[in-house]
Amino acid sequence: MTILKTDTVSGIGTEGTVFEGDITFDSLNYMTLPKGTTTQSNRGRALLMGNQSSAADGMKYFSLISFGNTILFGDLTNNASGWGAAGASSTRGVIGGGSPVTNTMEYVTIATTSNALDFGDLTVARRHAGVVGNNTRGCWGGGETAGAATQTNVIDYITFASTGNAADFGDLTAARRGCPGGSSPTRGLFAGGQLESPAPATHQNIIDYITIATTGNASDFGDLTNDVMNFSGTSSPTRAVWAGGNSPNSGTTLNNIDFVTIATTGNATDFGDLQTKIQGDLGASASHIRAMWTGGYAINHWTNGIQFITIATTGNSAEWGDLIAGNDNERGGYMGATSDSHGGLSE
Repeated sequence: MTILKTDTVSGIGTEGTVFEGDITFDSLNYMTLPKGTTTQSNRGRALLMGNQSSAADGMKYFSLISFGNTILFGDLTNNASGWGAAGASSTRGVIGGGSPVTNTMEYVTIATTSNALDFGDLTVARRHAGVVGNNTRGCWGGGETAGAATQTNVIDYITFASTGNAADFGDLTAARRGCPGGSSPTRGLFAGGQLESPAPATHQNIIDYITIATTGNASDFGDLTNDVMNFSGTSSPTRAVWAGGNSPNSGTTLNNIDFVTIATTGNATDFGDLQTKIQGDLGASASHIRAMWTGGYAINHWTNGIQFITIATTGNSAEWGDLIAGNDNERGGYMGATSDSHGGLSE
């Protein structure tokens, strides 16, 4: 039984009922009161910032709570939006880098549709990086610095609540491009990727991890089930999941989904399959419950589907909605995808 206690009840009449003094709410946890501010209660938004086409500077968003299609959000200030990488706190989304190779970072307030604003610069101009982070910090790792033949191992970090240039965090265990991330509030993981030089190009199955609140070099976490690039990853606070991509080492385009438990170290395990094989350039975002994959290049054509999984279980993905766009290139692409409720955020 719930007991409501108050010192004084006043204003019986036109004033209405007013409670003064402490209020005690006793419950056996069959019901709990909502936590957080009004802004926090409205969270659950995925944000897509730019995409594969360097001419596409548009942003879109969709709900991670209810089924539906994307909605226009605003525009980036920099048209060099292809292969940019995005991260977010509970309030801000930041995209860094892009194609042609740039060090530019831009940001938006996720709860409000608008055009992006300048945030600062990365320490290394790059495209095709991976991003991890929590509610305080975002970290960009790896990427191409001068075209496909030149990769970096540098990890940069920013503080989301302020604007300014990124600072050096440390290095990945190997220089590579296309190493998507997954985060808990404590750890960030960078997985897979491609190393072009020295030739021949090799796709990686390595998973690195960092402790987000510190600085320093990444450590080995384990291995993916495939050597893979051009795939995407995201997370709940407990699990990181990666899907799609291509593995030229084995000559295959992939639809499989891998997962790891972030708090431990070890090799990835098979989760299930995407609805179709995605050769590359798909975006990924998440809430604490669901992971979403958007668009992508599915062997000779762009896709516009949004598909999802429930992260705490295993199984194949299901349909969520569609990307709404004006031309074929905008139906997919290596979009800077993120959300205001991913696994790096504690609530």
